[in-house]
Amino acid sequence: MSDAVLADLQARIRAAVAAKSPLVVRGGGTKDFYGQSIAGEVLDTTPYAGIIDYDATELVITARAGTRVADIESAMRASGQMLACEAPHFGAAATLGGVVAAGLSGPRRPYGGAVRDIVLGVRMLDGTGEDLTFGGRVMKNVAGFDLPRVMAGALGTLGVLTEVSLKCVPLPKAETTRVLECSVDDAIRMTNEWGGKPLPVSATCHCAGLLAVRLSGAAPAVEAAAKKIGGTAMANDSAFWESVGEQTHRYFDPAKDTGVPLWRLSVRSTAVHADLGGEQLIEWGGALRWLVADGSANTETIRKWVQANGGHATLFRARDKAAGAFHPLPETLRMLHRRLKATFDPAGILNRARLYPDF
Repeated sequence: MSDAVLADLQARIRAAVAAKSPLVVRGGGTKDFYGQSIAGEVLDTTPYAGIIDYDATELVITARAGTRVADIESAMRASGQMLACEAPHFGAAATLGGVVAAGLSGPRRPYGGAVRDIVLGVRMLDGTGEDLTFGGRVMKNVAGFDLPRVMAGALGTLGVLTEVSLKCVPLPKAETTRVLECSVDDAIRMTNEWGGKPLPVSATCHCAGLLAVRLSGAAPAVEAAAKKIGGTAMANDSAFWESVGEQTHRYFDPAKDTGVPLWRLSVRSTAVHADLGGEQLIEWGGALRWLVADGSANTETIRKWVQANGGHATLFRARDKAAGAFHPLPETLRMLHRRLKATFDPAGILNRARLYPDF
């Protein structure tokens, strides 16, 4: 059955090339809002699903791209393991291929790694329908160009993911979240100080005058760190961190309910807080700043400030993305992107213009 599904995907790609017709590569569709607008005939990857191999002793899981992420994480929890990147689903239908293609990581990212850091190998169909395999199912892989990492965040513009091998990590033995009342400036200062110490911090979030700090690891280390950090213990903290990662926290409501622009600002963790026109929620020890923009927010000002602080700005959610969803690329990087696109999708049919309008 799986071979027939794969053959059908190949045939669809080749037919689209012949007709010069764009394809929208889609799994569960939970991240359709992300990136530029999409147009074309849908290439549904969900029929190509199922866990192929899971060796908990080797800390590696391999699954087809159409597999629901919830099913993968459920299998891993049963073996006392998890995905360290804590990738958001944004809906129950989220698939493994969609998570890797989007390349988005959750609250644990600075401490456990990004999506691209846990991808060991991929199998994919390029823009001509050719079946390609890169990387492997082992922890150490030095087989030439690291395409598995490139596929993370490419939003399906380079190929259709069909199988992915991921690195797993053990679930922490203990976790707790401490909450402190503090200003945004104090939150940035403290989280950076903690980042330079041997503390088992696994997530931080500052919003509306409250700083939440999650501690994960061996019980004695977590207990000792909680005493050093202070504050009060948060009840039901797992639900809180899920709300932050999945953007069900009330902070994100204006962007999802009324279409207010939501910016994702990646900067140096030590960047001094700036009023950019709207309330901010700050994660990753200061390195990730969400901005629900108000009427005074200006795209040029936002991107200029972010670039001056060593980062990039993404228009994450918005009804109008005419300004571009992603930060403009320097010419050298733009040329590299074009060369990769031309190599893997010479007809330009896969998720056309999803990253950049002219890409």
